[in-house]
Amino acid sequence: MINLNLEYGNFGGKFIAETLYVPLEELTASFIRYKNDPDFVKEYRSLLKNFVGRETPLYHLKRSSEVLGGAQIFIKREDLAHTGAHKINNSLGQALLAKKMGKKRIIAETGAGQHGYATASACALLGLDCTVYMGAIDMERQKTNVEKMRILGAKVVPVHDGQKTLKDAVNEALRDWVTNPDSAYIIGSALGPAPYPQMVRHFQSIIGKEAREQILEITGKLPLKAIACVGGGSNAIGLFSAFLKDDVELIGVEAGGKAIKEGQHAARFQTGKIGVYQGTKTYLLQDKNGQTLHTTSISAGLDYPAVGPEHSDLFEQGRVKYTYATDQETLEAFQFMARTEGILPALESSHALAYGFKLAKNLPKSEVILINLSGRGEKDLHTVINALEGKLQ
Repeated sequence: MINLNLEYGNFGGKFIAETLYVPLEELTASFIRYKNDPDFVKEYRSLLKNFVGRETPLYHLKRSSEVLGGAQIFIKREDLAHTGAHKINNSLGQALLAKKMGKKRIIAETGAGQHGYATASACALLGLDCTVYMGAIDMERQKTNVEKMRILGAKVVPVHDGQKTLKDAVNEALRDWVTNPDSAYIIGSALGPAPYPQMVRHFQSIIGKEAREQILEITGKLPLKAIACVGGGSNAIGLFSAFLKDDVELIGVEAGGKAIKEGQHAARFQTGKIGVYQGTKTYLLQDKNGQTLHTTSISAGLDYPAVGPEHSDLFEQGRVKYTYATDQETLEAFQFMARTEGILPALESSHALAYGFKLAKNLPKSEVILINLSGRGEKDLHTVINALEGKLQ
């Protein structure tokens, strides 16, 4: 096991099998070379505009703000990006980088299916072979995204180990990469060994850059608070990155699940401890013996026992407040958004909405808060309908 320098205070690093040392060094060198290369940047930006549909709008939730009677709520519409979520920003960037490196085969993992769907789309666009690992339980609750990936030509491999969810899919993807180090592994969130947290942050920073410019243009001021859900943490770090030096309260909302009790949630900053997991040093849900705890969330994309290392550093600095929303609060926010605004939010995003709505009620009408709507909710309809069985009218 190799551990190189930590990048985020006490967090980050490369905790990897020796087989991956050379591939990660190659990836790091290529990322440094291409991230500011004029031709790469031009091609990437062109694809963001013409393939992804950027820039995504910043939208004022006027009815919700009126109904709640407090602050003015604005959402960053990442749900309107191609493939339905922020994931495409990162998948496209990493896939383009892999092609520049001469890679032919792409490995990916996915929980809610949005990263897998985005990666499959990017690979189809760029002519790359794509294999996506997905927990068997997640495949069942995200059938539509599985079908989309397969239609796009990706091989979707069910994972039956462990909880059969996202963490187990990551394990299988890493095993594949160790066996096939000539492949390129596209990680879907701001976690894993370096340079992945830095690379994902770089490709997702477009969210915060756009949102900051848009909110200043629309309202003439920065938001009082900026809020995003946090699983691994890519949409959140993408949003937060533009506001870290501003006088803006940043709030990350984790999955509170059924309750903040062992095995019933995925809120790492509530009961987690520092450990090493899947290549990085970070906050992790673990028992007294260091064994990873089971997690529970209505949202497949937030059902993960660890968090990106930069979030752990921001937590310890006190720069970002990390809180949680329960499954019940998340479902209520999903329904409120649907019936008040005509928008179906992803269950991941509904965690941020739930907390944002609660805050907005108690703030003056003159204040502005910003929430990242990281994805759309059609993928979650089966889960929502089952959870609300007999309650829908």
